Amino acid sequence: MSPKSAPFDELDRKIVTALMANARTSFAVIGEAVGLSATAVKRRVDRMRETGVVTGFTATVKPDALGWRTEAYVEVYCEGAAPPRRLAEVVRNHPEITAAMTVTGGADALLHVRARDVDHFEEVLERIRTEPFIRKTISYMVLSHLLPESPEAGASQPAPAPAE
Repeated sequence: MSPKSAPFDELDRKIVTALMANARTSFAVIGEAVGLSATAVKRRVDRMRETGVVTGFTATVKPDALGWRTEAYVEVYCEGAAPPRRLAEVVRNHPEITAAMTVTGGADALLHVRARDVDHFEEVLERIRTEPFIRKTISYMVLSHLLPESPEAGASQPAPAPAE
């Protein structure tokens, strides 16, 4: 069963929201909150894992607690058409790149980079630029997070769901 064909109802959405807020919450506590037994919650979570809706459980850590005090976004411009597969190989070789995606517009890719300090960021940028198919980069240093509760800011809780 693919994630698109998997049934996903309001109870599933509530369970996922609870897990995103704290993946260590017991199925019994989640069940109390959504009106199901712990066993029923477990069955639903197992189904969502099997269908790819839930892809894993993780801990969120404040980046500065790990010594990553500098943050930037880097636009990457390639010579010719660099396939996304090749870009993915490159970014996997840099542990400082915490997210990477191909994008529309002038740039070919956008990288989210975390580093110890500006010198470390410059070293990471130089490593990225040594790739033969990368023509240029444009960097944007993060000064502050306007949504400090967002995962990008290193929040321990996900941002609240938008109002419906």
